[in-house]
Amino acid sequence: MKILVFSDSHRSLSGMYRAIEAHAPQQVIHLGDLQRDAEELAYAYPKLPICMVPGNCDGWTMDPAKKQITLEGKQILLSHGHLWGVKRGYEGATADARACGADILLFGHTHRALCQQMEDGLWVMNPGAARFSFGEILIQDGQIHCQVIEL
Repeated sequence: MKILVFSDSHRSLSGMYRAIEAHAPQQVIHLGDLQRDAEELAYAYPKLPICMVPGNCDGWTMDPAKKQITLEGKQILLSHGHLWGVKRGYEGATADARACGADILLFGHTHRALCQQMEDGLWVMNPGAARFSFGEILIQDGQIHCQVIEL
């Protein structure tokens, strides 16, 4: 399964459209700022599953700010990142991911791309700002591979 991950699109949709067309994912995850951009993607690609969470710039919403989903048997914890204070460090986010048994932790908010596998196997990804980069997750035969791709 190929998953594309976007965050902090802030009305910059063209890169997300190009990435979807070029990489043909089976799933898209949008990590907020602006959730409306993810809704536009869902309208443009009605057959493509799109999971989204709101960010700190998305205003008042009833949508959950944090979600845990399962794809191809792997647990993925996602949130925009502001609730974990990721601009000050990733400790809160990684602790939350480990506490819920996540295999992959996804967040944005900092606009700085990050992709690394921790010593305990947890993948941590921030796809950066969608205007400049996005994340790609491949889950195949029980194995996870993550990377950040620059636009």
